[in-house]
Amino acid sequence: MGAGVRRVQRFRLRHLAQTRLWLVPLTCLLAGIGLAVALLSVDRSSGHHIVGTSVTGSAASVQTILTAASTALVTLTSVVLSLTLVAVQLAMGQFSPRIVRSILHDRRSQLAIGLFIGTFAYSMTVLREVSSGGGPLPGLAILVDYGLILSAIVVLVLYVHHTAQSIRVGGLIGRVADATRDEVDRLYPAPPPPEDDPSVVPATDYGVVTKLPHQVLVAIAEEADCVLELVPAMGDFVPRGGPLFRVRGGPLAEPHRSAAALSVILERERSHQFEPAFGLRKLVDVGARSIYSSPFQDPTTSVQSINAIHDILRQLAPREFPSGRHHDAHGHVRLVERVMSWEGYVRLAFDELRLAGAGSPQVARRLRAALEDLRTVAPPERRPPLDRQLTLLDDGVRRAFDDDADVDAALVPDMQGIGSGPDVMSHPPRSASPPARDTHRPLAGARHG
Repeated sequence: MGAGVRRVQRFRLRHLAQTRLWLVPLTCLLAGIGLAVALLSVDRSSGHHIVGTSVTGSAASVQTILTAASTALVTLTSVVLSLTLVAVQLAMGQFSPRIVRSILHDRRSQLAIGLFIGTFAYSMTVLREVSSGGGPLPGLAILVDYGLILSAIVVLVLYVHHTAQSIRVGGLIGRVADATRDEVDRLYPAPPPPEDDPSVVPATDYGVVTKLPHQVLVAIAEEADCVLELVPAMGDFVPRGGPLFRVRGGPLAEPHRSAAALSVILERERSHQFEPAFGLRKLVDVGARSIYSSPFQDPTTSVQSINAIHDILRQLAPREFPSGRHHDAHGHVRLVERVMSWEGYVRLAFDELRLAGAGSPQVARRLRAALEDLRTVAPPERRPPLDRQLTLLDDGVRRAFDDDADVDAALVPDMQGIGSGPDVMSHPPRSASPPARDTHRPLAGARHG
């Protein structure tokens, strides 16, 4: 019975240590005081000869350093606690109140706060010994104090980095997902691994494809005399064990399989590098969020996003797109990857903004102006996706407004009395539309159900 009670007590203590924010800092506080008392006792028993003043400095300099450090550590601890509260508030407001628990129970944050508080308690205990009189200095205790102060500075930098990463969307989702995976592994035994498929290279981790060393993969495929086909596109998510490459033309030995899998960088979030589509994705998110924001919509911010999207696509429209096929020195195809097409960029840039902004005259006008201008610089074979967006925009505006005059104002406003901003002046009235637009329905006239 006694053993069972002790097990229950240990279980509850472990639970308390894992779920209480104050327990680790309080333990570090007591540990700092205890360490200072122990080292001061060692200094006294050795006659204060372990570390001399050539290392610690004079009594006045030691007192100045420890006083400044103690004051700074108090301020630092308050700032760290404030950052923790800000992170909690951001997580509650932007994501979910239920995600706060993972932030408060973050062990690294608790240890950082504990180091700051413990170093403060240690410094105050040692400072009392230094200030007690003009006797010899406790060199060992002072030297350890210097080390703790430097450690606190390093941990501060790491803590700020950790906090900044933790309040990101990917950081918060990743933390919850990692904890959930751990519980799945603990509660549900893993099945025996399936037999390896020689035609597939699985991913060793999970994440989003962010970097791809083409020349390295071409060299691997050339050595194995095969063709590697990348299954996910740049920016796609790959689960652990999911197909990363398909092997065509010949077997891929185990060293080459491992090298190919490790050469693809999988991150928790997408990146601009190697993937300009992610930049458009973020601009679209800003524009759509400004339209959907409640209680106050902000179509002007959406127009600014459309301005940036318009400029990017204008630079992209006449350029040649890569084929996604990479050759070795002998001209043989060794690596095949999926690449973004012009139609994909157009749909990414305009689909969501068109659906969200059809009911906003300012947004609809700016979308139409951007699409009309892109038609003037796009080659003929790249105009159909733009024409499709114009047609869908016209139909969306007709569905959003009941009156034909409102439809006209949302697409091509009257030039009088509404200002002269670029959203108004960047396109001519409908009567001046070029003949190439004859394939679209006229903007005026009866609404179509």
